[in-house]
Amino acid sequence: MSTTNKSGFSSYHKFVIFILAITQFTVILDFMVMAPLGDLLLKTMPGLTTQDFGLAVSAYAFSAGASGLLTAGFADKFDRKKLLLFFYCGFIIGTLFCALAHTYVTLVAARIFTGIFGGVIGSISMAIITDIFTLSQRGRVMGFIQMGFGASQVLGIPIGLYVANLWQWEAPFFMIVIISVIIAIMIAWKLQPVTDHLALQQNKKILSHLWHTLIDKDYRVGFISTGILSIGGFMMMPFGTVFAVNNLGVSAQQLPLLFMISGVASLLLMPFVGKLSDRVNKYYLFCVASVWLLIVCVVYTNMYQIPFALVVVINILMMIGIMSRMVPSSALTSAVPRSKDRGAYMSINSSLQSISGGIAATIAGAVVYQETANSPLMNYNIVGYVVAISSILSIYLMSRVYKVVLKNNKSVNTSIEFKMD
Repeated sequence: MSTTNKSGFSSYHKFVIFILAITQFTVILDFMVMAPLGDLLLKTMPGLTTQDFGLAVSAYAFSAGASGLLTAGFADKFDRKKLLLFFYCGFIIGTLFCALAHTYVTLVAARIFTGIFGGVIGSISMAIITDIFTLSQRGRVMGFIQMGFGASQVLGIPIGLYVANLWQWEAPFFMIVIISVIIAIMIAWKLQPVTDHLALQQNKKILSHLWHTLIDKDYRVGFISTGILSIGGFMMMPFGTVFAVNNLGVSAQQLPLLFMISGVASLLLMPFVGKLSDRVNKYYLFCVASVWLLIVCVVYTNMYQIPFALVVVINILMMIGIMSRMVPSSALTSAVPRSKDRGAYMSINSSLQSISGGIAATIAGAVVYQETANSPLMNYNIVGYVVAISSILSIYLMSRVYKVVLKNNKSVNTSIEFKMD
């Protein structure tokens, strides 16, 4: 496999970045589209409560977490391309099931199935990135990959909301299926096998490999950091549109515009944050972004009936905080595992991320409530305070990850790589 250098990326490397970014776009969109559809679902699906909706969101996360743990033992024993294609095809089938669901029970079942496959794709993509790109390049690569998050808001969620309002809530899932089938064909056709890690395997049994990855003390630092970071990241998301519509006064027609503007801001920000993450201290950038985010979240969740323009501004400020800590944290955690354990580590890490997100969504669903489908969402400010506390904890935990990365990369010129001196 060709290697990269500091002068730039080859045409194939650009394809890898593109295909992984657009793959992430569909997976993120499939997960995130549930949140903006929340208000529509609560108003149209008979008997659905905020707690039920929180469980529907967390069902995907919990199944993704379980899948990640099961995958971890054999993630390093196969060609990463084949693994990616297998799970992506399962994700497509699960998303189709979501589109065909017409009751709460069948929707939850479909979300569980989708999570089993979709929840592993991110970890496989991260392993491929870490195998191909050097640490000095990963900030830029992560910046582009994370653009899938912004693209899902610029294109996916606004279009999804539009077609949902035009037809029914199932329509966005059909849209994701069509796009994903095209992407799967591109992966099968042009992505090269990723097998360099196979030469490093020590023929450990699946459970043994999983166990040795779990008990590694350096790896545990990364796992705990990911868990706390994910709780804060997921807690506000499931009820964001419910709060915007019923508390802040945003209309259903304004929601697509809100997501589109926030998404454009993310797309413009991502390449800049990626380059910045490669040029300055990644941990310090993460700290500044975390403090920024906790302030914005506390302010936002305590607001009521504000002008739409102000809602847009605050959402942009929130996206700046989210993106500016997502890129450096992803780059740092990707440097924790050794090559022979990378697939297992990424799978466990992705699993913990999903499980933590499911816990966050479940807690949020239990904390917030509505008297009626059209009444204000209560206790959302408590969710904001929890996010603030988790941000403070994540700063401390990421400092430990940072120390592990420095210890594992002594051969790297830290004055350039991490701006230590």
